[in-house]
Amino acid sequence: MSIERLRTPEERFSLLPGFPYQPNYIDSLDGYDSMRMAYIDEGSSNAETTFLCLHGEPTWSYLYRKMIPVFVDAGHRVIAPDLFGFGRSDKPVDDKVYTFNFHRNSLIQLIEHLNLNNITLVCQDWGGLLGLTLPMDMPGRFTRLLVMNTAIAAGDGASEGFYHWRNFSVSVPEIPVGGLVANDARSEVNLLDIVAYDAPFPDNRYKAGVRRFPSIVPVDPGMEGAELGLRARAFWSSTWEGDSFMAIGMRDAVLGEKVMTMLRSIIKNCPQPLKVEEAGHFVQEYGKEIAEKALAHFQLQKVPAQ
Repeated sequence: MSIERLRTPEERFSLLPGFPYQPNYIDSLDGYDSMRMAYIDEGSSNAETTFLCLHGEPTWSYLYRKMIPVFVDAGHRVIAPDLFGFGRSDKPVDDKVYTFNFHRNSLIQLIEHLNLNNITLVCQDWGGLLGLTLPMDMPGRFTRLLVMNTAIAAGDGASEGFYHWRNFSVSVPEIPVGGLVANDARSEVNLLDIVAYDAPFPDNRYKAGVRRFPSIVPVDPGMEGAELGLRARAFWSSTWEGDSFMAIGMRDAVLGEKVMTMLRSIIKNCPQPLKVEEAGHFVQEYGKEIAEKALAHFQLQKVPAQ
């Protein structure tokens, strides 16, 4: 099918002093009409462990700028894609293009295209809503989980905070992306970070994904993705044999401690979480400490040079 899309001009990303990573692109995903997906690929391609960092709404791989160097400096590879509609990736203009399977299938194809193995899944928000449904269908590729402020949605409702967010997202003329992150992350975000979070969206035409994502979280029975969520819960509770690490931004009113405690009860052998008291929803803004403690838990602090 033909997909009308916009591509953010590259000059919008010219001022990223905290994010020196050059993008890689793939435009051959099957069924995506040659749309271009961007991803960061740092560290050695021969590294034994790959950290797959999946962002959520309404951010992009920039959100992982404090975690990427910790993983790379320890000798690991990091892949951090921008979902379609976000970051440097192409942005379909029709809200209806954005569905659960549209995004999930693009991630599956990216993993297969790059032939990623021994993956540590690093996820938050939509990165988890999508990412936590991947290992059950690609079990041989995933060995560890670093999970932050997210959920497995399976058609059985959500937090009160989520419904407030969803109502807000469909009622405002335009979602102020940079301001939203800044309000949540407070002192961890400076003016240049706000510019970076706003960079993918020159105007409201580019924000179809930002508008759409809250409405497609599969919180009601029969919504696309709900059955995948049920399967994922069964996988994580009974089949998962990998090592897990959980961090919680405690000020998150949407996907905070209550939701994460429920998720922890689903993930087999998930240890006690790291509670980041000062962090909100965008907990990666406190990511250096989280990454360091996750590596220590996984015993992956340093690996021999490749």
